[in-house]
Amino acid sequence: MAAMKQRSATRVLTGTRIRERRLALSRRQADVAREVGISPAYLNLIEHNRRPVGEELMTRLADVLHVPAEELAAGREEARIAALREAAARLPEALSDGPAELEQAPEFLARFPGWAGVLIATARRAEGLERQLVGLSDRMTQDPYLLATLHEVLSAVTALRSTASILAEEGEIPPDWRRRFHANLDEDSLRLSQTAQSLVAYLDSFEADGTIFTPQEEVEAWLAAGAPEIEAPGGPLVSDAGRAMARDHQARMAAEAAILSDEDLAGAAGRAAGDPLQVAALLARPLDLVMRRLAALRPAGFETAGLLVCDGSGALTLRRPAPGFPLPRPGDACPLWPLFQALAAPQTAIRLYLEAPDGGRFHTISYGTRSQPEGIDGPVLTRAQMLILPAAAASGGPVIRIGPACRICPRSQCPARREPSILATS
Repeated sequence: MAAMKQRSATRVLTGTRIRERRLALSRRQADVAREVGISPAYLNLIEHNRRPVGEELMTRLADVLHVPAEELAAGREEARIAALREAAARLPEALSDGPAELEQAPEFLARFPGWAGVLIATARRAEGLERQLVGLSDRMTQDPYLLATLHEVLSAVTALRSTASILAEEGEIPPDWRRRFHANLDEDSLRLSQTAQSLVAYLDSFEADGTIFTPQEEVEAWLAAGAPEIEAPGGPLVSDAGRAMARDHQARMAAEAAILSDEDLAGAAGRAAGDPLQVAALLARPLDLVMRRLAALRPAGFETAGLLVCDGSGALTLRRPAPGFPLPRPGDACPLWPLFQALAAPQTAIRLYLEAPDGGRFHTISYGTRSQPEGIDGPVLTRAQMLILPAAAASGGPVIRIGPACRICPRSQCPARREPSILATS
């Protein structure tokens, strides 16, 4: 169904562009049809998007209309159509006079390409500003260096205020105490000046994108870079905690690769038609192991696979993002993710389709496990993971509309919302 809609949008755009170009030249339909060697009735069907246009006929039409053939073709505009629809979907209905006519996006692009470009550029700029707002908000609330620096500023200001109050009081102060208070003023004012300079320089760096704040983010950046040498200078692993976590993860990956080799996994993935459960059945290996290995190796059929892992508290312990899947910064998540349902139903595979705020759809497999590493008297540890794959065009079943964390999710009507969003809601 989705593929048919896409082809329909392509025909609409092609016919519309031909009609708009003819009208711009003030040419009669009958004259253009005669010059290209078709009947006026057939050209009318083409312009109303009821007949496809072959390559040879497209070339003749382009010659008669004095325009390059690619300007009449629709394929080159599909990305701009998608961008227009995305821009309309992001605009809150409360700020408009009603829902946008999404089915008219191809015709709007054909008739007003300049205005369409302005709308797309504006939407992309707004999206960039939203990302910057989210980044700044996270840094203001989670960055330990910023919090410590602000505390140092407040401490220096309080010390200066206290010393100044003593000196301003009436009464004689012994010379040795006065010298001591003056020395304290000099020391605290110097500390405040240096700290304020550092704080200003740090705030100026907020415009830089991709800054890493936590050891977990260091490890995620390290994995995204292909897991290079842990001690490599200039890499994402800058803290001792980040390097320790990377070593632990590297050891786990090596152990799991020894149990399930790359060759065996790639062979089974090629026969399983994108189904992780079939891969696990073919290899006679646990599903959670297969899911982790698929996300790490990304063999054929799983090239864009992402993986989320959480512990029994719901805290994310590993994030390997899939393209387009909305992820918050560490420490927060969408409560509607099937990942958390798997915690309550261990040893049961849960398949659900998810829809991101931008309209992207994903096929997810979630699976929870329980273990007692310290024996029968030890604690029960629960872990869940969710494999994320792009949804096929004809995917069926119910779809759950998810987002990143509530604080940065634009879905105002979500039943699981726990706090207002800092973004404009829709």
